[in-house]
Amino acid sequence: MTTVNQLIDLIKLGKTGDTTFVGNSVTIGSPHVFGGQVLAQAINAASRTDVKDRILHSMHAYFLEAGDLTKPIEYNVSIVRDGGSFSVRRVTAAQEGTTIFILSASFHKEEEGYNHQIEMPKGIKQPEELLSWTDMLNQFGDAIPSRTKSFIEVERPIEFKPVEVVNPFNKEDLPSFTHVWFKLNGDASSLDHATKQQILTYISDYNILAAAMNRHASKAHYGNTQTASLDHSMWYFRDFDFNDWMLYSIESPNTSNARGFARGNIFTRDGKLVASVTQEGLMRPIKKK
Repeated sequence: MTTVNQLIDLIKLGKTGDTTFVGNSVTIGSPHVFGGQVLAQAINAASRTDVKDRILHSMHAYFLEAGDLTKPIEYNVSIVRDGGSFSVRRVTAAQEGTTIFILSASFHKEEEGYNHQIEMPKGIKQPEELLSWTDMLNQFGDAIPSRTKSFIEVERPIEFKPVEVVNPFNKEDLPSFTHVWFKLNGDASSLDHATKQQILTYISDYNILAAAMNRHASKAHYGNTQTASLDHSMWYFRDFDFNDWMLYSIESPNTSNARGFARGNIFTRDGKLVASVTQEGLMRPIKKK
């Protein structure tokens, strides 16, 4: 999967009934279904149950079981409420009768109101000044740890350019934040608002727990720590254009009890706040036997 059109084909589900859908999976380099894929597919299912032209403004989800890449995922949508301004949907995802994921999504009609936002972080290097994951692989492939190398070798429909590059051989704790520029591969000029939100949801599950790992980089890495997304919430504020680079600004306020918490804001290059994200993930040290 290398282009935005292939990503859209993955996210857009087959319809099996009025409120039931089915989808397949594509690996991003991990042995289980990528959480961002399930999030995006569930939003796709919810948005196709006549939400009365309302726009997705928030979603909250829990990952219950690791998804099997080889099996289809069945999505069942419950129509919870259609009010005067808001529509709420609940989505359950299952494989062979086992529920692996649940999500609630709320859609809101367009209304006039007050408007403000936080500023985009200042002093951030522009994407033209940075190396992408592909650039790093080409330039430093032999020096990259095998686990990380196998992950970034997977072809993706998104290009990522981290602002802060972590050297895995420097065993020192780092600030609990990270900034990553991202851009879609392919022409995204004709995407409708709902499709853009689904793609942004897919992308939002990338990189977010890295901020929590950074704070413990002197001893924790993906080779000795079991990680998994536990829950994920997202709020969608403004429409945007996917044809330019966007910035994912992430910080981690807390890690405790084998869990890491992170929150992020997604900005357009010119500083418009598009969405905010929170996630708590498993960060369990692997004990040597």
